Amino acid sequence: MFNKKKKEEEPVVDQNKTEEVAENTDQVTTDDAASNANEKEVESAQELSTEEKLQQENTALNDKYLRLFAEFDNYKRRTQKERVELLQTAGKDVVVSLLPVLDDFERAIKATENTTDIDSLREGILLVQQKLKGILTQRGLKEISSKDAAFDTDLHEAITQVPAPTEELKGKVIDEVQKGYTLNDKVIRYAKVVVGA
Repeated sequence: MFNKKKKEEEPVVDQNKTEEVAENTDQVTTDDAASNANEKEVESAQELSTEEKLQQENTALNDKYLRLFAEFDNYKRRTQKERVELLQTAGKDVVVSLLPVLDDFERAIKATENTTDIDSLREGILLVQQKLKGILTQRGLKEISSKDAAFDTDLHEAITQVPAPTEELKGKVIDEVQKGYTLNDKVIRYAKVVVGA
C-alpha cells in the first residue's frame, strides 16, 4: 500500500526551474512585444517620413504653381501695355509723316485767296496729292485696280449690275464708284464697283 501512495503522489518538480521557465517565457513575450513595437515605430516613422515627403512635395508644387501664375499674370499685363503703346506709336508715326501734307494744304488755301490763276492752283493741289500718295505708298498702301478687271469678291463690292455693253464685259467691272485699297497686301477698303451682267 505504501508503494501505491508514492506512485499516486504528484512528481516533485524543482520550483527554481519552474520560475526560470516562467521568466524565460515572460522575457520572450516581452522581447516579441518590444520588437513588434519597434517595428511599428519604424513603420510609422517611414509612413510619417513618406507623409512628410508628400507634404513637402505638395508645398513645393503649390509654391511653383503660384510663382508661375504670378509670372504669367505679369506677362499678360506687360504684353497688353506694350500692345497699347505700339498702337499709339504706330499712329504717331503716320500722323507725323502726314504733317507736311497738312502744311501744304494750308499753303494752298492761302494761295486761293489771292490768286485768280486756276491752272496754277490745280497744279499745286496735284502736287499735294502726289506727295500724300507717296507717303502712304511708303507705308504699304496700294490702290486696287478694278476697271475692266474680272469681278472678285475678295477685292470688290458690287453696288449694282447693269447690262454689259459687250459680251466681253459680262462678269467684269464696268465702272468704279469708289477706289479700294490694300495695306501690306491686306484689303482695308473694298472697291465699290458696277458689274456687267
